[in-house]
Amino acid sequence: MSEYDEDTHGVTGTPKQGLLTATVGFFAGLTTIVFYGAAGPIFEEQLALTGIFHGLLLASPHLSKAVLRIPFGAWVDEVGGRKPMLILLASTVVGIAGLVVTLFLTYPENFDMGLYPLLVLFGLLAGAGGATFSVGISQTSYWYPSDKQGFAMGAFAGIGNIGPGMVTYALPVLIGIGGLTLAYSTWLGFVVVVTVAYGLLAVNPYYFQLLDNGADETDAQETASKLGQDIFPSGNAWDSLRESATIRRTWVLVFLYTVSFGGGFTSLSAWFPTYWDLFHGFDLSTAGLLTGIFIVYGSLIRVPGGSISDRFGGENVAIVSFIVMAAGAGIMTIATGVWLALTGMMVLGTGMGIANAAVFELVPKFVPEAVGGASGWISGIGGGGTLVILPVLGYYVDFLGHIGYARGFSLFVVLSVICAGVALTLKIYDPGVSEPVEDTPVH
Repeated sequence: MSEYDEDTHGVTGTPKQGLLTATVGFFAGLTTIVFYGAAGPIFEEQLALTGIFHGLLLASPHLSKAVLRIPFGAWVDEVGGRKPMLILLASTVVGIAGLVVTLFLTYPENFDMGLYPLLVLFGLLAGAGGATFSVGISQTSYWYPSDKQGFAMGAFAGIGNIGPGMVTYALPVLIGIGGLTLAYSTWLGFVVVVTVAYGLLAVNPYYFQLLDNGADETDAQETASKLGQDIFPSGNAWDSLRESATIRRTWVLVFLYTVSFGGGFTSLSAWFPTYWDLFHGFDLSTAGLLTGIFIVYGSLIRVPGGSISDRFGGENVAIVSFIVMAAGAGIMTIATGVWLALTGMMVLGTGMGIANAAVFELVPKFVPEAVGGASGWISGIGGGGTLVILPVLGYYVDFLGHIGYARGFSLFVVLSVICAGVALTLKIYDPGVSEPVEDTPVH
């Protein structure tokens, strides 16, 4: 930001402070996508869950995450990111605290299926933390000038997405040390500390601070520009959502992202601890470690995936990455040995990570008239694919028995092949349009 005098206008904060607080908030909030998955086998055994009910429990945090991402991302354009982030983190704290209190009062003797509706409610509350992505990425975008957006977005998403991987490894270790209640109490303590720290340290970008101080939009934008801010709300966040919803290509991209991310990457982030524990017989700590490797690897490979998409074209990269996904899923479908399954997991993670990047590379090309709105639908609805995929994976186990843990990956083979065909169709028959891209930040 500029050296222009901040004190004169009653504003505070720096881009680094904005990036740090948004990233830490996102890191803590996103951990709840594995709210029950990190200890999935324990919940399945203790509650005597069928595969479908187990899948629904694992999916509960993803419902609120998917529903809240779109409105909270749009709300940032009106009030800045601080208030929306605090509300989402507060909901997360309530959800985790509810589970901790329930565990303290009932576990293990009275912790049974009668508590299932309450556990789903806690999952929904905690899952609000997953919506911090759309808030944090918009908040970060407004703090940084246009020529530093790549760095800011990469740092925010790259570091923040690692959170669930850390939890899937750390939670089983804590369970081994002090039990389930202690483990979730520690998780609660971490999120509380982050929430308090965010409340104390986070400030909105200059434009929103100036509006809060009584400036009108024109004066606020002029002053913020002198301070170095050059990205501002376009004032059409809801219009962009409505317009993009009428464009067929938006929903094609939503489907692709639903398979690669919501129904793919995040579903397996929650499912893999159960898979490695109950199918391959690993203890929960090892299962968590293997899942953590998948999450961190799939998150980090998304960064070069974006560069590859820029170089070779999003359609081409999407076609290849979905074929890679199908190959990895095929390996896991037939794998009963550990090493073959590990190979399949890494191949699958490679395809999913790069496909996620490729889909967003296609947004400005296929929906240039409403980039922000299309990105909101893609990250919101596409991120909710877990709501379907996890119960279906559970049904495979109910229907086929133990081998269903492996055969369930055949679902990803079918979906990945369909997505490769869809991406090929986009390349051949619907090559996009060349129109000016709006300035709305990608949520």
